[in-house]
Amino acid sequence: MNKGIFLDEDLRDVDPTTFCIGVAGYPEKHFEAPSINTDIKYLKMKIDAGAEYIVTQMFFDNSKFFSFVDKCREAGIQVPIIPGLKPLTTKKQMTLLPKTFHIDLPDDFVKALENCETDAQVKEVGTEWCIAQSKELMQHKIPCLHYYTMGNAELIRRIASNVF
Repeated sequence: MNKGIFLDEDLRDVDPTTFCIGVAGYPEKHFEAPSINTDIKYLKMKIDAGAEYIVTQMFFDNSKFFSFVDKCREAGIQVPIIPGLKPLTTKKQMTLLPKTFHIDLPDDFVKALENCETDAQVKEVGTEWCIAQSKELMQHKIPCLHYYTMGNAELIRRIASNVF
């Protein structure tokens, strides 16, 4: 497609595309992988097969992302690695997200969330955490940020306006 070669005759006069493929990466490893090194080995195979960038699963501890990037670079993965971020907005997400996505929440984040009495307070703490995460990532010259909006574009707009 990027060379303007299409199988469908009706598309023969269409200009080449700029189509590309991205893949998922897991800073805390995919839950089905036996180890982070095995996970990265298969990620490298995807890159070698033509993937041009990686978007990570959500994470709440930037040190895990930085470690993941270092391991990817050591494995020869040189494509952009885009961090995936999600602000917590409800107390239920404190247990739901780790269980569903096999991720950890940092202890200081959990402590701040446990002090919240309402979901509105959780949303505020989660938003501030996401802003701080974003700012730290930007200081490390990551290529861009990916936010999991979960249908809440206004909250992401607020976060982005505090970061950029």
